[in-house]
Amino acid sequence: MNKTLVTLFASLSLLATPVWSEENPAVVDALSGYMDFAEYGSSLIWPEQIPKEDWKKIFIVDARDAAQYAKEHIPGAVNIDWRQAVARRAELPKDRMVVMYCNSGSLSAQAVFALRLLGYDNVKVLQDGIEGWKAKGGFEAHARASQPAGH
Repeated sequence: MNKTLVTLFASLSLLATPVWSEENPAVVDALSGYMDFAEYGSSLIWPEQIPKEDWKKIFIVDARDAAQYAKEHIPGAVNIDWRQAVARRAELPKDRMVVMYCNSGSLSAQAVFALRLLGYDNVKVLQDGIEGWKAKGGFEAHARASQPAGH
């Protein structure tokens, strides 16, 4: 599977260039296999799903740029720009949950998708990002939730 993932990421990097290339069947198969296997919601977590005391057990990654991180971040978060998530993946623990966030969840979702393709099943996107986290009460979101999370 690692050979397939290397092929996948090499091909995906080519897709990022403005030049159109033919579809690579190995890439299509790897992506299709992952998409067929992935359970909906397995890579998502909502702030209200995390009790206040559990935040200390989570490795939190702010996937925004350094300037945004410096301005404001979830206490305890480390800053790994979403574009650097694959290159800096060795910094992520594999023995506990890793929660990545950006402003809204869209850029961190791309990083989490790439990491999950590489076998990091413990990495999740904080749904709605830091803005959703703040709107729902931050570390108190679980206690303030009026209904179970997991929309």
